[in-house]
Formats: sequence, structure tokens, C-alpha cells
Amino acid sequence: MYQTMIRYMGDNKKYAILSPLLVIIEVIVDVAIPYVMSLIIDQGIIKGNIDAIFKYGLMLIAMVIISFLTAVGSGYYATKASAGFSGNLRQALFENIQSFSFKNIDEFKVGSLVTRLTSDVQYVQQAFQMSIRIAIRAPLMFLFAFIMAFRQSTELAKYFMLVIPFLIIAIVYITRRAYKIFDKAFAKIDDLNLFVSENLNGIRVVKSFVKEDSQIDEFTKVSNGLRDDFVAATKLVSLTNPAMMLTTYVIVIILAWVGARMIIDGLLTTGVLMSLITYAIQIQISLMMLSMIMVMLTIAGNSHRRIKEVLDVQTDIKSKDNALTTIKDGSIRFEDVDFSYLGDKNKLVLRDINLDIKSGDYVGIIGPTGSSKSTLVNMIARLYDVTSGTVKVGTVDVRDYDLYSLREDVAVVLQKNVLFSGTVRSNMKWANKDLDDETINRALEIAQAKDFVDAAGGLDAKVERGGSNFSGGQKQRLCIARAILKNPKILILDDSTSALDNNTEKNIINALNKIMPDMTKIIISQRITSLKSCDYIAVMNLGKIEALGTHDELLVTSKIYKDIAELSGKGGDFDERK
Repeated sequence: MYQTMIRYMGDNKKYAILSPLLVIIEVIVDVAIPYVMSLIIDQGIIKGNIDAIFKYGLMLIAMVIISFLTAVGSGYYATKASAGFSGNLRQALFENIQSFSFKNIDEFKVGSLVTRLTSDVQYVQQAFQMSIRIAIRAPLMFLFAFIMAFRQSTELAKYFMLVIPFLIIAIVYITRRAYKIFDKAFAKIDDLNLFVSENLNGIRVVKSFVKEDSQIDEFTKVSNGLRDDFVAATKLVSLTNPAMMLTTYVIVIILAWVGARMIIDGLLTTGVLMSLITYAIQIQISLMMLSMIMVMLTIAGNSHRRIKEVLDVQTDIKSKDNALTTIKDGSIRFEDVDFSYLGDKNKLVLRDINLDIKSGDYVGIIGPTGSSKSTLVNMIARLYDVTSGTVKVGTVDVRDYDLYSLREDVAVVLQKNVLFSGTVRSNMKWANKDLDDETINRALEIAQAKDFVDAAGGLDAKVERGGSNFSGGQKQRLCIARAILKNPKILILDDSTSALDNNTEKNIINALNKIMPDMTKIIISQRITSLKSCDYIAVMNLGKIEALGTHDELLVTSKIYKDIAELSGKGGDFDERK
């Protein structure tokens, strides 16, 4: 964990150095204060020496001021260093997640990634702050207080050695037990975040099926499991305070009993006894801080492990050295392509795919749910890489292209239409931040979105989170417009016209063919009407291309396509077949 702290400290190293230096001064002063107080008692109060009281009193006031200023300074610098560190760490995490391929993202739950970016980073930040302040203060105070106690009275300081080892053993035992429980609890936090995320994203479905009560029951189960783990861990950790207080009381009683007898015998002064009691309290406080650090490091250790799991992931899809940056045209060729999400040739979801698409072609893909239609087109932009075989764009293997250049020339409108909070203009500028309003409006016209955007307030119309203030069909048209603004060589519409009526969809396709005739267009749909005008259609089933041809040809050669056409004519859906 400390290697990670050093690595992501960045420009905050000076603060991470200044804070411990001030802590050292603070501890030295704090440990010296009981000694000065003993001088005030023994040489001033008991002897009635006003000059000694004044002299050591001024010294005590100065030491208190120094202690206060160094404490404030060390706290300030520790906060700056830890905040800077956590910012750098969070940035590194987010940047690495952005480089993930779909396969990498599939390995982590969304709720888990959110927890690692937020709560886990916060726990490690707290551990960092403790490490450069409390973790320095606690052992130094423990050591210096012990030294001063022995300096004041070797006879009484020996009693410290009889009690404190038992406390140290108890603290180590408790924190080790707590570590295992916290480890389980963090896994349940991921489950809780995932459940809440799914519930909120699907809240309309929950309400439409009147499943609020069952969702509440399920949430209660997950939440109670998390609560029980934290209660169990807290019970263990809470034992450290009574153990420390008991130790302190035992030491104070021993010091008071033995010290009083030594004072009567003239072997000890009252001031020394008072200082020894103070040192006993300082030792107890230092042990209390050490126990806090051990608990925090226990939690942070789990968080750090989870953060490292994300940081250590190397995306399996990246650009080669000296990769090509220019794509000749929008032609696409699949050559003997097999694909498995697990990389296992025995668990293929695509098999023996061979397909040749010329630049400017308008191609349809249809097939039952689960036939891997989306998986097929996702490999064009290298959202996934083939398990075997080759996918070529512009006659070149997609793996030989610079990833940024390839994805700039391939626009994919996915099944889930994603709009971001902001305005229509800001969403359109995801394609190119330098776009002018005239170009954006032209794309909106092609996507048949201009009218409802104007009615909503034009390009400055507000877009709520996820585009919740637009209908499904409107969101689809805005996403299509955004894709068009990339001016890609290949446009893929992955069931992204499902919420549009036939005339609107037809107008969009006609406009694309007229204005961008050289752009290759691939549309995945379950509606025959969406595919009739395609140059040719690929019929997929069980991960294979079952048939290929025009609409009229497939009605004769493909039973699956004919069944879909018949069901469409009756107002049905192929996936509804029993």
C-alpha cells in the first residue's frame, strides 16, 4: 500500500514531509510538558518559590503554544497531502477504467467499480493521512514517554512493562480478527451498490410490475447482511477502548499506591509522581492511536487490494506500435471469425463467420435473440477482439489500426441510447467539440430530430440525466444525429431505430443514402420493414450466418427469415414464438 501512496503522491511530497517533521516537534514538546510541570510543583509550589513558578510557567505557556501551532500545521499539511494523493489515485483509476475493453468491464460489476472509485479511495486517503501524522505521533509519543518515565523514576517505570504487553497482544488479536470481517463486508458493499444501481435504472419496470415490496425485501436482506458484518467488526474493535482504559487505571493505581509510599519514605517527589501518571496517560493515548491506525489500515488494506485489482488490469485491446492512422474506405471483411467472451474455443458465441461488405453498402442483420448480432458488429470497432480469424476494415486487419483512428471512422449507435446531462448542443459535440450550430442542425434534420429539438428550445434545450426528458424515439434520433456528426466511414445502427415508426426510419435511411452515399451502413433490426431496402441481409442463428441475400431472395431461401416476415405481417415478433 505504501508503494501506491508514494507513486501517486505527485507534487504533494513536500507536504507529506513537512507534516511528519512538525509532528516530531509536537511530540517532543508534548512529552516535555509533564517534566516542566513536575518542576513547577517540586521547585515552585512546594518550596514556595515564586520565581521558579514564573520561570517554568512561562516555559510551559511557550511549549503549549508551540504544541498548538505544530499540531495545526501538521494537520493542515497532512490534509493537503492526502487530498492531493487521493485526487491523483482517483484520476489514475478513472483513466484506467476508460481504457477498458468491453471484456475488461464485464470482469467487474458496475457497482464494484463505483465503490472502488469512491469509498475505497476515501479509506486509503484516510490511511495515508494517518500514516504521515498519527502513525508518526503514536510510536514517538510511546517511545519518548517511556524514556521520560524511566528518566523520572526507574523504579516506578518498571511497572509499565508488566501491564502494557498484555494490551499490545489484545490489540493485535482484535485487529486480525476484524480484518477478515471487513473483507467480507466490502464484498457486500459492492452487492448493495449493484442492487441499488439496477433498481434505480429499472425503476419504471419495478413500478409497472408492482414489485416495490419485493425489491424492498431484497434490499433489506442485502443491507442487513452488510450491517451484521459491520456490527460484528465494530464489536471486536470496541473492545480495544475498555482494554486500554483498564490498563491505564491499573497503572495509575499502581503508581499512586507505590508512589505514595515512596514519597512518605522520601524516595520520590510529588511532582515526579504527577509526571509519571501523565506519562502513563500519554502511553495509553499513543496505544489508543495505534489501535485506531491498525483498524484503519485493516480497512484500507482491503480497499487498497480492490483498487490495485483495477489499476493492475491491462486492457486486452490496445494499439500496436506504429499502428496505421488512415482508413482507406468503409469496406468490411470477416474471415473465418470465431469469438468467445471467455476466450475459450469450446464456448464460442460466433462460429465460422465469413462476410464481405463493400464500402457504401447498406447491410441488414436479423436473427433471433441470442444469435450474437451485436457481438458481430462490436468487433468492427474493436469493442471486442476475435478469438480466431480476422476482421478487416479498408482491407486492413482492424488490429493493425490505431484504436483512436479506427473508432473515429466507425460510429456505433448501441441498443441502449445514452445521452448525458447538459444540452442538446453539448451532447452533439461529443462527436466533435468544434462543431458549429449549422452542422449540428443539418445532422438533426437527417436524423428527423430537428422539429422536436426546436420545440424543446433548440440546441440549448436541456437534457436531463440519461435523456429522461425525451421519449425513446427522440433519444434514438438524437443518438443517430450524434453518430452522423462523426462523419464516419461506417455507421452501425444496433437496433437503434426500434422506437421509430416506419416512415421516420425510412426518411432517415433515405437521407443517409442521399447525403452520405459512400458511408457503409449496417442496421440490426427485428423488423422486416427496416431491412427491405438493404442491399442485402445477413440472417443469423446460434452464432452463425444462416443465410445471406436480398429481402426477396431470403423469402425463398431462408426459413427463419420467412417466419419473421410472416409474423411481422401479422403484427407479431419473431422472438415471441413458442
